[in-house]
Amino acid sequence: MSIPDIAFFDRTYVRRHLGHSACIGAVRSAMRALSAGRTRQLLRTMLSLGERRTFALMPGALAEDDFFGAKLISVFPNRDDPGRRAHRGLVVLFEPEEGHPVCIADAEEVTLIRTAAATAVATDALARADATRLTIFGTGAQAAEHVRALALVRSIERVVLWGRDETKAQKLAASLAAETGLDITVELDGERAAAQADIICTVSGAAQPILHGRWVRPGTHINLVGSSGPGPVEVDDDLVAVGRFVADSRASVLAQGAEFLVAKAAGRVDDSHVVAEIGEVLSGAVVGRQSAQEITVYKSLGHAVQDLAAVALLYRQRLQQSETQTGGASS
Repeated sequence: MSIPDIAFFDRTYVRRHLGHSACIGAVRSAMRALSAGRTRQLLRTMLSLGERRTFALMPGALAEDDFFGAKLISVFPNRDDPGRRAHRGLVVLFEPEEGHPVCIADAEEVTLIRTAAATAVATDALARADATRLTIFGTGAQAAEHVRALALVRSIERVVLWGRDETKAQKLAASLAAETGLDITVELDGERAAAQADIICTVSGAAQPILHGRWVRPGTHINLVGSSGPGPVEVDDDLVAVGRFVADSRASVLAQGAEFLVAKAAGRVDDSHVVAEIGEVLSGAVVGRQSAQEITVYKSLGHAVQDLAAVALLYRQRLQQSETQTGGASS
């Protein structure tokens, strides 16, 4: 095998070519494989670089004879929005035959799209089939991505945005409404925002609970996305305890799932409260939603295999395009 050129996918390329629909399919396959033990990954390693500054390494392999690699990412305060932290870095992909690096991709853009795709996969598996009302707690980039992705797995008729900055929330609502054609409104009262929802996504990065269990109607599905490590929590112990709790990875949630760990420390739940990984639900090994009235909760931490699956999708598309162009030139 000749040494391949290393492809570079910058954020513009990723945004243009990593479609939500295809990414949902790639992440769905990766999560099935993760729960079946066909993928390999380590818990993320996080190195503190000072207050609110972190460098993280996430290695993994899609399968023994498939692409492998790692995500290297910095999590630093965002200068444009001091209340948030920005995720910046690279995903490096290696081929499995001789171990050559073949691709480097912008991790920030990949993370934006694949995180929402993973939430869409979980929502498709756990939300009621007739769910049409979506509430998003948060007004950052992930809020917009989640509206786009979830509209692909449910017939969303109405979206409610909750945020602490009304001006920012109204601006995002207007932009998304114009883009998607959906009915999108802003609600600054968290209880009213939750009461209107069939599906709730928390993507705020809040340090303290912004969503409480007593606010959530029976039959709601909730995606906990904003907190990606021990420490900050977006929901209270009541919500964790009341829901049928599904993890993206059981080992990761037991070690790093902030909301679960806080509820466990308070004596509200134990490890058995994590009833399944989403891959087990997808494969049919464990039942997801058991009734129309049940509250389901999905805890998303994000995993290397999701990032690698998304970048491998981009790389395979690039290879196919090159082969098509080569074939056309020689015919």
